[in-house]
Amino acid sequence: YGQGNHRKDDCRTSWLAGGLGGDFRWADWIDHQHLHQPEFIPAVVTTEELLKLLKEIAEERIPFNKVLGLTVQTMDEEHMQVKFDMRDELVGNFMRGNLHGGVISSVLDLVGGMNAWLGVMKQMKDRSLDDLVERFIKIGTIDLRVDYLRPGFGKYFISTGNIMRTGNRVSVVRMELENDQKQLIAVGTGTYIVG
Repeated sequence: YGQGNHRKDDCRTSWLAGGLGGDFRWADWIDHQHLHQPEFIPAVVTTEELLKLLKEIAEERIPFNKVLGLTVQTMDEEHMQVKFDMRDELVGNFMRGNLHGGVISSVLDLVGGMNAWLGVMKQMKDRSLDDLVERFIKIGTIDLRVDYLRPGFGKYFISTGNIMRTGNRVSVVRMELENDQKQLIAVGTGTYIVG
């Protein structure tokens, strides 16, 4: 992604700093990944490195995802899959003990948004890291439709998403949530602003 070098001090990204703890710096992440020479860091970041960063963002940098206990099971340029365990804190109907509908919609929205990121990433393969970050900061949910197909019973749940279309301004993603018995609990379609 991109060419050339940036000085370490020039790599602050406000989109991550504001929404993900206030002090995220590309330079710090790249330091942690040992991706730079002493004075400069590359503007070229591989797809694998970006996927690793997106996984870290999903699992570690977004506090609500940590509350849900989400872990990324798989992620590539086309789709992602997350898993979370059923816990008492996620129950919506205390009489029945099933998963809260808000948890379901939140997980579907997260998977949809992350897939929108993947669509942008794939679309901008030959662009600079700065251009990619500039697009990432614009991603947000426009519309989310969720169809609840059955009560959310299970030991754990898996949500997947597939990009239907990513354009210059909008990405549309189809998401599913199933339980440990592979029963489909809910499906969703999300529309995300990406430019």
